[in-house]
Amino acid sequence: MDTPSRQLIIEESDEYGVIRVVEEDRFRYLEFGNQVEQSCVLMENPLWLKYDYTRAMLLASLCHEHPETALFLGLGAGSLTEVCLATLPLEDVEVLELRAPLPRIAMDHLGMTDDPRLTIRIGDALELIDSAETADLIYLDMYTDTGPSAGHLGWKFLEKCQDKLNPGGWLIINQWATLDGRPLGAALFRGLFYRHYWEIPVKEGNVILLVPYSFEQYPSIELLHSQAARVAQILGYDISYLIENMRPASE
Repeated sequence: MDTPSRQLIIEESDEYGVIRVVEEDRFRYLEFGNQVEQSCVLMENPLWLKYDYTRAMLLASLCHEHPETALFLGLGAGSLTEVCLATLPLEDVEVLELRAPLPRIAMDHLGMTDDPRLTIRIGDALELIDSAETADLIYLDMYTDTGPSAGHLGWKFLEKCQDKLNPGGWLIINQWATLDGRPLGAALFRGLFYRHYWEIPVKEGNVILLVPYSFEQYPSIELLHSQAARVAQILGYDISYLIENMRPASE
C-alpha cells in the first residue's frame, strides 16, 4: 500500500508470486510476496551497499587477489553484481536467476546496468549448476519470500558449487543465522567442508561463509586490508571494519 513516504514503482507476477519495487526515503526496495524485502538500492548511487551482509559478501571477494570470472546464484536487485563489476578485475560474469522478469526489472527500476561482461540465464540454479562455467568467485544468495532456497542446505548442490571453483577460488554463501549466531546448517557445513571455511556474522541476522577451493587456502588479513583500501577509493566508503568479525567455522 502506498503511503506519503512509500511509493509503488512496479508490481508484476510470475509463476512464483509477486515481484514488487517500492521507493521510500531515497531508497528502492525489491520485494517478493507479501512485502518481504529482498534487496535495497540507493538510486542516486547504486554502488552504495546499505546492508552489512552484502558488504561482507564483497569483502569475501577480496580474498582472491585477481578474480577474472564470477558466478552469481541468484540476482536480487543486481546490487552486489554491479559493485563486483565496478571494483574487481572481472572479465566474465554469469548469473543464474530463477525468475524471468527480474533482470529486466532490475535494469529498468533498480539501477542495474547491462554490462557486456554479464551473461544471465533464467532457470533453477539447482538444475543449471551442472552447465555453469567454472569461476574464481561463486556467490550463493538464493532467497524467496519464505527464506533461503533448498540449495542453501543441499549437500549435493553445495558440493557442486565448490566443484565449480577454479583453483584459488572462493565460494561465498549468504546464510541465515540461528539464535546462537551460528549459520543455519552449521553441522552440515562442518561435515561437507571439513571445517575448512570462515564466517562473517553481520547484524542483519545473517552469516557469510567463505569456502575455499582447497585446504591450502586461507584468507590473508593483510590482503583483505589492502584490497578493502583500494575498493574504498572506488566506492567512497569503507568495508574493512568487517574484517575483525571474521572467525573460523562455528563448532
